[in-house]
Amino acid sequence: MTLATTLALAAAQAEPHGNVQAQTFIFGLIAFIVFMALGLVTLSYRNVANRHSHKAEAYAKAHPVDQAQVGHGHH
Repeated sequence: MTLATTLALAAAQAEPHGNVQAQTFIFGLIAFIVFMALGLVTLSYRNVANRHSHKAEAYAKAHPVDQAQVGHGHH
């Protein structure tokens, strides 16, 4: 085959078949659903530290911390 024949065949086969946007819409939909599910997981951890604040206060009163032992970083 010559170069011209190859290019003509390639051009003839390059015609789009159908609507590409409609064919790939499912990928965007799946990504959106995954994003929403991860958002719900993140939202479920909202205010977790304050759910049992009465237990944290009772523990802090029962176990006082010596401020001389509290440091920053690793020992």
